[in-house]
Amino acid sequence: MKARPRLEPRLGHIEQLQFRKDQEHAAQGRSFTAARWFVVAVVAIVLLLLVREPLSNWLWPDTRAQQLRADAASALAEGRLTSPDGKGARELYEAALALDPDRMDARQGLARVGQAALAQGRDAVVAGHYADAHRSLALAQELAVPRAQTEMLAKELRAREAVDSGGDEWLARAAQARRDGRLEGDANAALPMYQRVLTLQPNNVQALEGREDTLADLLQAARKVLARGDLAAAAAQIHRVQQADPGHVDLPDALAELARQANKRHRQADEDLRRGRLPAALEGYRGLLAANPEDSEAERGVSQVADAYAARSEKLASDFRFQEAQAALREAEAISPDAASVGEARRHMARSRQSQQRYGSSLPPAERQRRLQQMLDDAAAAEARGDLLTPPGDSAYDKLSVARSMAPGDARVQAASMRLLPAAKRCFETELRANRLTRASACLDAWRVLEGPSAVHADAQRRLAQRWIAVGYERLGAGELQAANSALTAARSLDPGATGLAEFANRVRAASAARQ
Repeated sequence: MKARPRLEPRLGHIEQLQFRKDQEHAAQGRSFTAARWFVVAVVAIVLLLLVREPLSNWLWPDTRAQQLRADAASALAEGRLTSPDGKGARELYEAALALDPDRMDARQGLARVGQAALAQGRDAVVAGHYADAHRSLALAQELAVPRAQTEMLAKELRAREAVDSGGDEWLARAAQARRDGRLEGDANAALPMYQRVLTLQPNNVQALEGREDTLADLLQAARKVLARGDLAAAAAQIHRVQQADPGHVDLPDALAELARQANKRHRQADEDLRRGRLPAALEGYRGLLAANPEDSEAERGVSQVADAYAARSEKLASDFRFQEAQAALREAEAISPDAASVGEARRHMARSRQSQQRYGSSLPPAERQRRLQQMLDDAAAAEARGDLLTPPGDSAYDKLSVARSMAPGDARVQAASMRLLPAAKRCFETELRANRLTRASACLDAWRVLEGPSAVHADAQRRLAQRWIAVGYERLGAGELQAANSALTAARSLDPGATGLAEFANRVRAASAARQ
């Protein structure tokens, strides 16, 4: 068998293949590197485009400020003095000044803008474009143009507006309105029209005289309204004159008359309250508040009317006249629902209803009469012993209270109540002189139940409140804060408007805060 010849590799051919492969790899590497650098270059160009202006501002701030000043000068030359988009001369100069506060040319540029605004305002006045003139004037004032120059433009603007708005026509219409008696109240009345002319022409003699005469007519009308008793309407007219011209020659006399009438109304309302004419008193106090909402005495009077209605409700409830008591309580609640006296009247009403159920209708008539007589006899015996208000439960007042709950309208009960009333009054005066104020308060409560609201009882209540305030000051001075607080509560429940109560409350509040 013939041997096959050996195939030997041709080294030269292999080397050529390896060489070509290396060349291909090198070409691919060069292509990849070129592509990578191309991408980097593109990204760098984009970034430079995006940050070109901020970067230049950071690297060369003076260049940016210089550009802003140049743009501002161009805007000024073109008449674009201000613009909401920031492209006006004012805004550009202010931006340049913010970048470089030490450059005077930006400040000078702003001054030139102000003068240009003044010039534009004058041109707008001449052309009759008053809205544009007002805007230019405002810009000049904001840029600190000398006041004399801006006031001259403002005066010229008012004068031209007055001429174009028919100032003579307004004066004629105002004079006719005054002759017709239409002095104020709407835009076509005399006073508002004179005021309009004076807004445009402050030195217009005819308008000044017309306004003066109109205000005099208003004051005369206010005096007539005062004479009719309408304090609130008169006060409104007088205060209208005071707002228009505080120096009007007739104003002091009108204000003095208003004060006299207010004092008279105060006295009348106080008298109505003392005599128990509560609706009239309430109307008087509310009329005073309508004329002067800051009248503290009238506010206190309204509170006292509420207290009087509450006391009336308690008196009626004690006599088991619940329908009338409820009506009085509703009046008190309508005036001051959160008052302490009103709350006490509600509780008293509930207690009286319970007493009636316990001693009244639940008993047969014969048994009720027997018990009634027994209570009256026990009350008389306690009175004879001198046990008028003590001890609790066995005093003449307590026995009589049970009798009143059983038969409030019985003549014997009414006679016993009137017999015990002087004793309750004497008890109050005795205990008040001895400064036994808690005991005096109990006697005063008995007095109120037996007699009902009266001027004498109201005066006694005020005196007791003043004594509690005095005792409270003593306890406060001794450092007994709790006792001072108790005295404050007692005084406030007796007379919320007592003289000196507010000051004492402030002292107690300050002392309490200092203890914390």
